[in-house]
Amino acid sequence: MRNLLFLLLIAPAALASDFWLAPASYRVAVGASVPLRLLIGENFVGETWSRPMRRVQRLVRLGPTAAADTTDLLPALLADSLAPVLRCPAAGTHVVALTSRLAYSELPAEQFTAYLREAGLGNALRQRQEAGEAATKPGREAYRRCAKALVLASQGATGRTLGAAADTAFRRVLGLPLELVPEQNPYRLRPGAGLTVRVLSQGQPVPGALVQVWQASASAAKPTAAPVVTHFTTHTNSQGRVLLRLPGAGPYLLATVHIENAPPALAARADWLSTWASLTFGGPDVGLPVR
Repeated sequence: MRNLLFLLLIAPAALASDFWLAPASYRVAVGASVPLRLLIGENFVGETWSRPMRRVQRLVRLGPTAAADTTDLLPALLADSLAPVLRCPAAGTHVVALTSRLAYSELPAEQFTAYLREAGLGNALRQRQEAGEAATKPGREAYRRCAKALVLASQGATGRTLGAAADTAFRRVLGLPLELVPEQNPYRLRPGAGLTVRVLSQGQPVPGALVQVWQASASAAKPTAAPVVTHFTTHTNSQGRVLLRLPGAGPYLLATVHIENAPPALAARADWLSTWASLTFGGPDVGLPVR
């Protein structure tokens, strides 16, 4: 009973934690072996996601120019679930994308309300309040995670990469249950330039979505110290877009969540279906030649 109580107390925090893909470097040499960590945590500080082989449905690398340049990373995850190896065989911006299988949770009414508030899921909270369920009905939820990372590969000592006109994978809509899609390549922006990002659910824009943004940067006073993390939140406009300013090289983490009534197929186990999405990338770097 004590263990059950402990699990109930930590469940809202666990569900509200963000999940993201963290390559050892967001700027890599063509063909180099790069460890890729699957992290879960808060404030851009994470721990390795446990038991990923049970949860990961799809993990792929998509090449800069064509869908044909795709690598299934599940074998690499099977070989090393802590840090599977990623290799980018061509110059340009590669996309790594993950989707998870469904998991389920049930929380007492009060804790589910607190979780909805913390995660910014006001639509579900209002619906429960209007139905008179917020104070009494447990929250039964199915949830899944989607994550993307952008990795820039360059060739040789010159740092030469792909021309901007051909380097298009970063803006490709992958049709994930929920995804963040940048409309400009963050590696080609000048510091302080605007970056627009769309939030899409099954390819359709999500207006009013809460988007959290973190930037991790080295301390100017102590470059060897832990990164300084800055954070802010914003909401998508009526077209499902947010406008961001990238002051430096990052890396950056963007995260959002979408909740809806569970479809009839899940009714036996869940009243709600939530989808969590993240996007990680490096940012502008004036020291990196872009061609």
